[in-house]
Amino acid sequence: MALFHKVLRGTYILRKCSKPTSALHPLLGIRFADYSSSLQKPVASPGKASSQRKTEGGLQGHHQKEVALDITCPEEKPDVSFDKAIRDEAMDHFRRLKDEIVNHWKGPEGRPLQEALLEQAKVVWQFRGKEDLDKWRVTSDKTIGGRSEVFLKMGKNNQSALLYGTLSSEAPQDGESARSGYCAMISRIPRGAFERKLSYDWSQFNTLYLRVRGDGRPWMVNIKEDTDLLQRTNQMYSYFMFTRGGPYWQEVKIPFSKFFFSNRGRIRDVQHELLLDKISSIGFTLADKVDGPFFLEIDFIGVFTDPAHTEEFAYENSPELNPRLFK
Repeated sequence: MALFHKVLRGTYILRKCSKPTSALHPLLGIRFADYSSSLQKPVASPGKASSQRKTEGGLQGHHQKEVALDITCPEEKPDVSFDKAIRDEAMDHFRRLKDEIVNHWKGPEGRPLQEALLEQAKVVWQFRGKEDLDKWRVTSDKTIGGRSEVFLKMGKNNQSALLYGTLSSEAPQDGESARSGYCAMISRIPRGAFERKLSYDWSQFNTLYLRVRGDGRPWMVNIKEDTDLLQRTNQMYSYFMFTRGGPYWQEVKIPFSKFFFSNRGRIRDVQHELLLDKISSIGFTLADKVDGPFFLEIDFIGVFTDPAHTEEFAYENSPELNPRLFK
């Protein structure tokens, strides 16, 4: 870091000085000296000497007035200060950490505990500007050599997010992948002070609530739990979302008890209940093997409590499949 700082400082001094000399840098002194000697003015005739001196004197005086403010001392410090940048970044993280601690003592997300407990519905993601799109990322089978394309932009009047693209099930010609054809939109994991991973707590809600408008294609809604275990990075909970197509919006309500457990895209025989107090991200995947254009417009994504839904878990387990649940 110190060496890089010195190189930048030397470059800054060379740029600010009005005339290069051999004293500016020991390695570049010879080239600068040759360059200065090659620019010497040719000898003028005696008849034109006096007029050229007057003209050169006037030009030099005018030039000195213009460049007088650009001449800097080699000891002048550069404008870029790495120490100040690092100090400001550290102060910003400490300030965010202080706010997180204060909000934690106040209650969930900085609200009083009584208000949070009485909350029946909550909007987690909505799309009203570019900063809302920055909370998401898109991916497709192009990462493995496929031909599908997916894009994300703001909808009309900046009141929704439009996910669109082209799905192609053509397998990549790499000799390894036998299938292809998927596009996905995934929320970014929230980060706290010092880039710590945060999670969402939906334990007081029992239903996922979305307002979307699609083209009639089926989508897969995926929810991932917060985990630091490498073996669980490909585990998720999924359920289907069917869009009707047409110009009208539809409200989709999916109980959390319906989400089934899968690992690396395969549904497992042993099913586990989704832990709602450690949610890291949510995503939407299209892989219906129908080549062609698609779109999905999303107004908001939220959670709410449905008093009519009393089911805790929709899938059965047996002692043979999961003996730990029956001990």
